[in-house]
Amino acid sequence: MIKKIEHIGIAVKDITRSNELFTKLFGKDYYKVEAVESEGVNTSFFMLGETKIELLQATNENSAIAKFIEKRGEGIHHIAYDVENIEEEMSRLKNEGFEFINPQPKDGADNKRICFLHPKSTNGVLVELCEEKR
Repeated sequence: MIKKIEHIGIAVKDITRSNELFTKLFGKDYYKVEAVESEGVNTSFFMLGETKIELLQATNENSAIAKFIEKRGEGIHHIAYDVENIEEEMSRLKNEGFEFINPQPKDGADNKRICFLHPKSTNGVLVELCEEKR
């Protein structure tokens, strides 16, 4: 079951410049920077109440973030939801007719196991499911 919004992912061209911008906007600094080589991104995280903002910068031109920015420019890339058990939630959503980009959970940033639902099954919104690694 989906518990809450875990984070909102924002695609950026320059994470250093964007960290400075969002630090000014939020009035607080990011708490973590992390490379996720399997996804071809560098990330940083800001905590706002119970919700995180994740900035994502492509590290190569073949990453999903590089392709997203090329097509749409910088901006909101995805909304991530916190789930208790990612396998159970994936099974439930498959039974409800949702399509997935990746059929199995994989390691993501910020100590999470993740998967993405295909936007064509979610009214054009890229949805990420996140489970804290145990």
